[in-house]
Amino acid sequence: MTEENQEKEREEVVVPTNEPVREEALDMETLLAQEGLGLASIPQKGEIRNGEITSITKHEILIDVKSKADGIIAGYELDKIDQDTLQTFEVGDVISVYIVEPEDPNGNVVLSYTRAQEEKDWQRVEEMLESGETLETIVEGYNKGGLLVPVGQLQGFVPGSLVSVFREQEGATPEDRWENTVGEPITVKVIEVERERQRLILSERDAIGETREAIKEQLIDDLAVGDHVTGYVSSLADFGAFVNIQGVDGLVHLSELSWEHVEHPRDVVKVGQEVEVEVISLDEEKRRIGLSLRRLEDDPWKEKIQDLEEGQLVQATITNLTDFGAFARISGTELEGLIHISELSAQRVGHPSEVVSVDEELTLRVINLDKERHRIGLSLEKVDSDEFASYDYEKIQEEFEEEGGLEEMGISEAEEPVEDDEKGVGEEALSEDGKEELEGDQPPDEGEPGKGSEAPPDDQE
Repeated sequence: MTEENQEKEREEVVVPTNEPVREEALDMETLLAQEGLGLASIPQKGEIRNGEITSITKHEILIDVKSKADGIIAGYELDKIDQDTLQTFEVGDVISVYIVEPEDPNGNVVLSYTRAQEEKDWQRVEEMLESGETLETIVEGYNKGGLLVPVGQLQGFVPGSLVSVFREQEGATPEDRWENTVGEPITVKVIEVERERQRLILSERDAIGETREAIKEQLIDDLAVGDHVTGYVSSLADFGAFVNIQGVDGLVHLSELSWEHVEHPRDVVKVGQEVEVEVISLDEEKRRIGLSLRRLEDDPWKEKIQDLEEGQLVQATITNLTDFGAFARISGTELEGLIHISELSAQRVGHPSEVVSVDEELTLRVINLDKERHRIGLSLEKVDSDEFASYDYEKIQEEFEEEGGLEEMGISEAEEPVEDDEKGVGEEALSEDGKEELEGDQPPDEGEPGKGSEAPPDDQE
């Protein structure tokens, strides 16, 4: 290039004297460039930088963050560093730091090691939330709601409902349930991240969810109808309660919670409660487990009907009329039975009101006792039925025996009629004196006038 062209280029880059601000800016750029720095190297608050440790003392750590001034970790920011981690630091190490303040009153760049790690951890868990990746950590502590676990510099929370059932212990207090889990390894999955609220929610159940179906299959294979197993109530619904058994939920239907009528499952059980249940059904195709709580207790209904039997006559009061029959409460009990419309009369009945009315007291016959379904069938039509004649006769005999027989009714054994035999009228039952008296009182022979005892023939009446 000729000297003329070089001179021309220098003239083109000369800054006009009427733009002093631009000239000063260019001078600063030149100065920073001479020191190996640029505008991009000026620390910004909240920025994360890699810097080289230049000095370590008890009170501070100096770090070269490629700025015009030294970076410093001191005071509270130094105290927040874990002592085990602090012991690993050496001069010359390159570490990541967070710019707390680009310049303090002393001209230093205020740095934080823990904040840098936290930012990296937040970025990491946000990525894990997107990818569904799981992570390994340990149980650091617990509270009444669940487990506390560290994720780098962050503290994550695993709600009790998302902790594996294999880990939870028996008991009502957090100490009973979680104390033995502290220090144990745990695999979790990120399900919620809110950096502004410092909120990190994790789930152990979701982390092992891929194997849950296999666990369910194995459990169904191992169980049998009639088995008694222990689990805990995992959730409630209007139609029943779900009980978790070895990580698998089975259903206790509303009708299987108690022998008494239940409006809602919460009237009988509560979430988290440990219960023993009986397996009453296994649906391998749909992978459903039917459970019962009430079947582990004696059925009080069976005790209530122990004095009833089919064929028995009872006194009852009509309580309700329906199109298909009438309900009646058996006197002296809380038991109600149904008189089907076909059992009201031998004649065709259009509606029960044609035969009976509410509050009417009647004698009815028990014709059916369904102990499994807790149902009593009653009949008005069969009260005088020949079908139960022999049953009624036996009952009358039993009542006489319970009342002490004929003696209790004032009839002695000697007063009972004695049949004639070859030896005379009850000779074996009489004493010798009695025989003589009887012989003396014998009626005259037949045919003697005025001494006969026979009734006159029909044609002489």
